[in-house]
Amino acid sequence: MKAATHSIIFGSIKTIFLAAIISVPTWGQNANPSPNTHQAQIGMVNYVEGHAAIDGQPLNENSVGSAVLGTGQTLTTGSGRVEALLTPGVFLRVDHNSAVKMVSPDLADTEVAVDKGRAMVEVTEISKNNNIRVDENGANVQLQKDGLYDFDQDQNQVRVFKGKAEVYLNNQKDGLGGDHELILNSDAKLHSQHFDEQQYADDFYRWSGLRSGYLAEADADQARLYVDGGAGWYGPGWYWDPGFGAYTFIPGDGIFYSPFGWGYYSPFAIYGSPYFYGGFYGYPHHFGNLHGPYGHGFEPRGGFGFHGGGFHGGGGFHGGGHSGGRDGGRR
Repeated sequence: MKAATHSIIFGSIKTIFLAAIISVPTWGQNANPSPNTHQAQIGMVNYVEGHAAIDGQPLNENSVGSAVLGTGQTLTTGSGRVEALLTPGVFLRVDHNSAVKMVSPDLADTEVAVDKGRAMVEVTEISKNNNIRVDENGANVQLQKDGLYDFDQDQNQVRVFKGKAEVYLNNQKDGLGGDHELILNSDAKLHSQHFDEQQYADDFYRWSGLRSGYLAEADADQARLYVDGGAGWYGPGWYWDPGFGAYTFIPGDGIFYSPFGWGYYSPFAIYGSPYFYGGFYGYPHHFGNLHGPYGHGFEPRGGFGFHGGGFHGGGGFHGGGHSGGRDGGRR
């Protein structure tokens, strides 16, 4: 009886402790920091491919984990692409021949402007306290749910592959849901329309899917170091993976799926990850292998469609503005 009572008390204390540490997202914990790595922050460059620059200063592979797109600065690409961090769990990806300006890098008020070309924002997790907005051709688009958002300035379009957004333009407001797009015309009433996602499953879309897969692998690689909230775990947020040379997102509890179907595992769910069993990815897979022209990552089973049950998290820990649970982490 004493042993059982002790176990119950210990379990309760552990539960309270876990709830406390995962209730507040953390910024950039470096388990094994590299010389080029600083604490993660909004606007930090997480991947560079080809020709790109911030306010005319060229970016290269050494810019990853060190270069930051600051307030008022513009990220430009030529024959290149760049991935940058926004709030924890939110990635900004910029296509060839594009320009994106940082309007506000504040944690509770994050805003960027797509001034040229095309950019995508992948939202794996968003807090109710986050206000993430993207400006394009006079419109202000607020991202409200986990999903994949595509901003095409050259075509004057905003499309939502998955998720929900509110679009504001010239005192007009329109909701934009999954598989819907909007032409930004200030002279006409805003009206969204359905689109076929396969129509836009182009090279930039596939590249974003590969990056998402790469970072999901890095998550499983890093999360295993903090199994059950072990030493070095500071709660949900960005964590540097030296083997992958990038920051990845580790959720507070359960599993969160990207719009491409990749799973981001918390340290409390890592034993169910493909790193150990190979389940979700379709077959056993070892980290460090190269796949395709973009390095780590490979096409998800069933292609780059929205499979795997959509966006799901797990557990049920809540607090401090961070919601760790969604739908029990099912697949």
